[in-house]
Amino acid sequence: MKKLRIKQIKSGIDRPLRQKRTLIALGLTKMHKVREVEASPQVLGMIDKVKHLLSVEEI
Repeated sequence: MKKLRIKQIKSGIDRPLRQKRTLIALGLTKMHKVREVEASPQVLGMIDKVKHLLSVEEI
């Protein structure tokens, strides 16, 4: 399965609670934090919901 490197590039402040919780579920709690995750359908769906706050690259 593919791995993705996701980085939070915009703040979750003044975002709906649902988007804030999605960032936390992805493991992104601070700006410029980087996580490597497996590209499962569930994770891809979460990334799609907050893609305007993230930078995503395939490893």
